Amino acid sequence: MITIPQNHQRKFPDAEDWISESINGGSLRHVDLQTGTNGWASPPGDLFSIRSKNYFTKRQKSPAGDYLLFPAGMDWLKSTSKLENVLAREDNRVSLSLLRAQAEGKSLKSFIFAVNLQIPSNIDQYSAVFYFATEDPIPTGSLLHRFIHEDDTFRNERFKIVNRIVNGPWIVKKTVGNYSACLLGKALACSYHKGTNYFEIDVDIGSSALACAILRLTLLYVNSVTIDMGFLVEAVTEDELPERLIGAVRVSQIEMEAAAVVESVTGPPRPLENGKVDQLLKSSNDDSEEKICDTINEILRIEDSANVIKA
Repeated sequence: MITIPQNHQRKFPDAEDWISESINGGSLRHVDLQTGTNGWASPPGDLFSIRSKNYFTKRQKSPAGDYLLFPAGMDWLKSTSKLENVLAREDNRVSLSLLRAQAEGKSLKSFIFAVNLQIPSNIDQYSAVFYFATEDPIPTGSLLHRFIHEDDTFRNERFKIVNRIVNGPWIVKKTVGNYSACLLGKALACSYHKGTNYFEIDVDIGSSALACAILRLTLLYVNSVTIDMGFLVEAVTEDELPERLIGAVRVSQIEMEAAAVVESVTGPPRPLENGKVDQLLKSSNDDSEEKICDTINEILRIEDSANVIKA
């Protein structure tokens, strides 16, 4: 039987086999929410505060409540080059699990929503891929349906992450806490991939110097950090309220060595729309907490100066 997270009490009898495979088959284990390490879990939606029904009149936020989609697993992957559109890969275990179910006439309406955080390194490229699923068609006209079927301009303006450091050193809490809610499509280069039964967002952390610096700091303490991340489409009009989480995940004290190695086609850094190229997360003997914090402060100083000039 599938272990249903507290805020997901619905049963999916036809989907049980493939969802169970997806939840339990990754290189990172599905662990206990409170005590698990080197794995992932599903945090209650109410731990996140997002825009409430009266946000535009009273500026109030409220607990998020149930996810829109069911949590369906996580992959922690490593390759020699960036992994993109992972759900289209022939070796993607989640896609294969669903295909096997559909070959038996089950889960024919299932849909997978994936977020692939592409994490650069000085040698290898990592991907943290979070999967969410539904057995029912996404309602036509809903904000999530519009997000999936609109163009990239709409998606970039709306795709949001909310996060919270559950456990970790104070310096990580202080730094990441300053960016606890972020429109990822505006802050980072995002690529969107739509298939017949899936939608994937690839988030290129290497496209931002600030994100790289924060990541470098976090990786210094990666095996002692537990973080909750929730994904949603930002509401900008009254009729789109209240906001709803697409899904959320808790990543608990992961080990870099736990990443599953997958094949990838190597090549030069991908040009970005702003004319830059992806940045490697280069490490050196200077990758100390003090040096990285200095880098973050310098980037923020430059960005503030640029904003003053624009104004």
